[in-house]
Amino acid sequence: MDPPSTLKPEQVARAMVKQAVVKHRTRYDKIFFKAVLAGLMLSFGGLMNEIVSGGMPGLNQSNPALVRMLGGFVFPTGFVLIPMLGLELLTSNMMVFPMAVVIRALPWWSLPLNWVIVTFGNLAGSLFSAAILVKYSGIISSEPYISGVRSYAQRKAVDPQFHQIFLRGIGCNILVCIAIWLATGARETTSKLIAIWIPIWVSTDLPAVAQWPIYPASARFSWLAPLTM
Repeated sequence: MDPPSTLKPEQVARAMVKQAVVKHRTRYDKIFFKAVLAGLMLSFGGLMNEIVSGGMPGLNQSNPALVRMLGGFVFPTGFVLIPMLGLELLTSNMMVFPMAVVIRALPWWSLPLNWVIVTFGNLAGSLFSAAILVKYSGIISSEPYISGVRSYAQRKAVDPQFHQIFLRGIGCNILVCIAIWLATGARETTSKLIAIWIPIWVSTDLPAVAQWPIYPASARFSWLAPLTM
């Protein structure tokens, strides 16, 4: 008899606790390097989203919902690489480490320590992408992409109030955690890809680590530079 295609919830929970223990026992420099790579992978998806969304200004005026759906569909292309390559992402670690700490599989201080290391690693990867892959490569250095990046950063970081950004971030992190949970429970690659793709597609219009490279990129083209200070 073939094994089931997905793990049971309690099996997924145990697998995630085991992941947290392995992460905690990994050297800090390796954790940081994996976090940098994760920020870079996420940036690929964010860049694809900007190219698709910013490259259709006419359709964006007539049917903005369709543009967001198309941009959101390509957005997970970078995210799926993170669990497949075993990289470190802040938003997913915000789920696995508390699970391990609650059952006392890890000491409490392992949680803030990992989050700090991974935060700066994800940020470094995102800034590297914004500088090398966006600014110096000139991928989106012409219209309509310049206006698209400006509009995106304005809509994400300027127009909403702080509490709105915070609440949207909660929704985004819930969807990211669902994606990681489903991917952990899937036994084969195709199921993992689908399990990740759908929640991340839905989360595209919410604040996330993947949007970190967009704000420095927008600062190159507009008055949004203070956002990156």
